[in-house]
Amino acid sequence: MSRPSTVPPGRPQQRRGALTPTLIVVALIVVGFIFFANVWTDVLWYQQLGFFEVFMTENLARIAIFLAGFAVMFAAMYFAIRIAYTSRPVYAPDSDVRDNLNRYQAQLEPIRRVVMIGLPVLFGLFAGSAAASQWQKVLLFLNQQPFGQNDPQFNLDISFYLMTLPFLGFVTGFLISVAVVAGIAGILTHYLYGSIRLMERGVFTSRAAQIHLAVTGAAFLLLLGTNFWLDRYSAVLNSGGRWAGALYTDVNAVIPTKAILAVAAALVAVLFIVAAVIGKWRLPVIGTAMLVITSILAGGVYPWVIQQFQVRPSEQTLENEYIKRNIAMTRAAYGLDKIQEKRYEATTNATTGALAPDAQTTANIRLLDPNLISDAFSQLEQYRPYYQFPSTLNVDRYEVNGKIQDTVIAVRELNPGGLATNQQSWLNRHVVYTHGYGVVAAKGNKFTADGKPEFLQSGIPSTGVLGTDTSYQPRIYFGENSPDYSIVGAPDGAAHREQDRPAAKEGDAGTQYTFTGNGGPNVGSFLNKILYAIKFQSSDLLLSDGVNAESQILYDRNPKDRVEKVAPYLTVDGNAYPAVVDGRVKWIVDGYTTSPYFPYSQQEQLSDATRDSQTSAGRTAALPSNSVNYIRNSVKATVDAYDGSVTLYAWDDQDPVLKAWQKVFPTSLKPFSEMSGALMSHVRYPEDLFKVQRELLGRYHVTNADNFFTNNDAWSVPNDPTVKEEGVKQPPFYMSLQMPDQDKPAFQLTSSFIPQVVNGNARNVLYGFLAADSDAGNQKGVKADSYGQLRLLQIPPEANVPGPGQAQNKFNSDPTVSQALNLLRQGASAVLNGNLLTLPVGGGLLYVQPVYLKSTGETSYPTLQRVLVAFGDKIGFKPTLDEALNELFGGKSGATAGDAANNGQTPASPSPGTTPPATGGSTDAKAELKAALDEANGAIKAGQEALAKGDFAAYGDQQKKLSAALQRAIDAEAKIATTTPAPAPSATPSPSGSASPSATPSPSPSK
Repeated sequence: MSRPSTVPPGRPQQRRGALTPTLIVVALIVVGFIFFANVWTDVLWYQQLGFFEVFMTENLARIAIFLAGFAVMFAAMYFAIRIAYTSRPVYAPDSDVRDNLNRYQAQLEPIRRVVMIGLPVLFGLFAGSAAASQWQKVLLFLNQQPFGQNDPQFNLDISFYLMTLPFLGFVTGFLISVAVVAGIAGILTHYLYGSIRLMERGVFTSRAAQIHLAVTGAAFLLLLGTNFWLDRYSAVLNSGGRWAGALYTDVNAVIPTKAILAVAAALVAVLFIVAAVIGKWRLPVIGTAMLVITSILAGGVYPWVIQQFQVRPSEQTLENEYIKRNIAMTRAAYGLDKIQEKRYEATTNATTGALAPDAQTTANIRLLDPNLISDAFSQLEQYRPYYQFPSTLNVDRYEVNGKIQDTVIAVRELNPGGLATNQQSWLNRHVVYTHGYGVVAAKGNKFTADGKPEFLQSGIPSTGVLGTDTSYQPRIYFGENSPDYSIVGAPDGAAHREQDRPAAKEGDAGTQYTFTGNGGPNVGSFLNKILYAIKFQSSDLLLSDGVNAESQILYDRNPKDRVEKVAPYLTVDGNAYPAVVDGRVKWIVDGYTTSPYFPYSQQEQLSDATRDSQTSAGRTAALPSNSVNYIRNSVKATVDAYDGSVTLYAWDDQDPVLKAWQKVFPTSLKPFSEMSGALMSHVRYPEDLFKVQRELLGRYHVTNADNFFTNNDAWSVPNDPTVKEEGVKQPPFYMSLQMPDQDKPAFQLTSSFIPQVVNGNARNVLYGFLAADSDAGNQKGVKADSYGQLRLLQIPPEANVPGPGQAQNKFNSDPTVSQALNLLRQGASAVLNGNLLTLPVGGGLLYVQPVYLKSTGETSYPTLQRVLVAFGDKIGFKPTLDEALNELFGGKSGATAGDAANNGQTPASPSPGTTPPATGGSTDAKAELKAALDEANGAIKAGQEALAKGDFAAYGDQQKKLSAALQRAIDAEAKIATTTPAPAPSATPSPSGSASPSATPSPSPSK
């Protein structure tokens, strides 16, 4: 008989709705499709780029390791719960306990099956995810390569520490976690179902629970013993002491006790198994207590006693052998073991003709500072607001008229933010404005008469010694500041839609263009449109007529990002640089293989070691905060600026770590023998590797263990004296330089050293000068033997060669220089000190610093107006480097600088129909110069008085008078330079020890 309805009359009967399940299903479908969109677009990206092998190998490895980790955790936890449940007692003797347990069991019973499956699944997901993140350790272990070098403690091949020990440590740690989690799950289940109970007489455990816990405890102890045994080998990786590696206490106390603990843990594990068989728990309990006591005494107290009462009183003697190991292994791990060291008896006397032996170096001294002249490139070569140059340009070299010319180079990249507000449409930002245009390069050692860069390559269309629009592809689709994505490409015959380049002449129309390369996945199909619309969260991409059947989508366009994606095992250098190679603009990117597992090698944090004034100012990217003790520049990569194609070359093909990765990804790297000669000629020593090496070299130039122990000859990299921020290191500098033991100049990366800085205090004198040979040659597939050679000049402390800080201080405090520069600063112009270069020439160390002038205003840019030089305690200050060197070295330096043909000023042009005076011009010009400077000083004083009174109109008038007076002074100085012969060498130096540039300070124009 049916039960009568309880629904009131007139009210419709409620039905269980399907809305909630429907919403859940829809949400799952949406989330799943978004996940599919991101995965499938990655597949398309890797396939288009030709690195699908990397995507598949990495993700298959992650999936396989995830499944293995999931399966182990799931199985251990599931069976722990299952065994505990199936072995539960039928009756519980204590009625109160039974009632409580029954209540818990009754509440759990409806969801028991879900919990018994759900908890292992949940913990399995966490465990699998953690395991999958260790995919690189697993693949390195499976594809390891021998080093052919053994560690000094256990005499094992280095590959054991870099490729086997990390894997074994990961597996052991993972299994210990599984044993702990499964053990806890089993104990809780036993307790819930009455197999374990807390009673007044103690803890009651059933026979089944005892066996279960004994087996779990034995497994845990065996794994713990394995971990103790592996810790013996990990001792050589220690970095917590004064020196890296296993030291006296480790070798004589820690390593032996770790072996004892490993054996003890195994014995206690056997006692647990015995207890499971005989049912007696006294022995395993006693064994566990003894193991804990032994681990405290043997693992902690005993090593402490050895360290305090045996090592500390005789530390230098007892640690001597281990310090030697640390020195040798650290130098090998960082590539410092083949450095060429030479004592450099530097002089501080600037004698006439001293630069004659260094004439080739002097001719190539770089005057353009790549950190300051970006504004000059922008004002002179940007052409349109939708173009831009990076804040820091790059230094490279090109062959010009048969000679190697140092250049400062940049590409004219797209700046979407430069479009007007009414042009910021989706179509303009992603379909019309898609690429930059052309390479701009200037001579590093020369400048025009008015202080502008002297360009080797410039203009739109692109022209110069590097090529023209017809000899190289000038379009920049892939760069460091490219848009997040662009839609390019069209069917044959379709109208061009991309803005290509502005008009070459006023009144001409700009040109349009259609991308013809293979630069990105096809986005023409409806499915791909939907996928990329989801990826970039843009409905315009799905609906716009700017997307056609042949459209490609370009994204991930930063060269460093592209290399990191196709080579996830590399640490990428923070500075990619462009070069014109074989008719294309190529970004050259350096990649490093690193490891923190090299025995006895000193750990170094990459972010700290590579931090300097460049990274602090955001001009170059800093490396990640990873600690490493092994690094190799194993890969040179190129990224085509037009189509984004990436090529990886195995540069250090003897690196075992790279060899292992080549086995993992056999088709992704090419041998460097396939590198063209043009590409070889632009390869350079990587900057971040050099920074890490110089940081280590501050201590590890000392190879004597006793001296290393006392640390009385440690060095530091000097702080950059040209920036306001304190405590930031001076960056290394690229320049063409002939070291004392070389027979010709080479393109080098250089840095200097001063005594160790302690608590911010240091004696700022030079102790060392380091140079890395960056010339790889220009032959296809042939690496020059000299490439990568590190040369260290060790300067005797008694030489008292001023350091960069002292040199900058001399420049700032010299009365003549200060007066001239202060006069310019008063004229509403900023004086900018360029990079302070150090060169070992003339038998000593020469400092060269360009001085730039930048006027106020949005369109202003720095112009090079003066050059400061220093040698010992003398300085020179002239419009050109050539003049400054002649002044510094007693009237004749013995060599000619690259700007010898430039007087550094705008020549004074006579009026039409007039003839310059043949004589007497110098006297008249000096009078004009004095009058102009007097008028300038008067204008400054009058302007300050007007400003104090708040009379801004009068202040403006005085500023105009000041500018006019300065220009007359400049013209007068130019006349003096053209009518006055070079001064004769002076036998007696000035009392201040500085070479005075002229009797009257000569200001520079405001540009």
